[in-house]
Amino acid sequence: MAVINVRVDETMKKEVETLYKELGLNMSTAINLFLKKCLLEQGLPFELKLPNKKTMEVIQDIEQGDGLSKEFDSIDELLNDLHV
Repeated sequence: MAVINVRVDETMKKEVETLYKELGLNMSTAINLFLKKCLLEQGLPFELKLPNKKTMEVIQDIEQGDGLSKEFDSIDELLNDLHV
């Protein structure tokens, strides 16, 4: 058997140990399951990707408070904007 040393946030470690205990696992077993799943999937067992350009634009708009609301002078303007 090989030994792997990993540094993690102490609070996260305690929380995940509690979770694993409820699942009947210990840290070593959980990590071994993760590694086996990586081999089975030939990659990480979850999707790992960056947001696309449009999503990044929306995130930036929200962070800057841009485009969160619109004002209309009439119900017709609102309906037209909604393409209704």
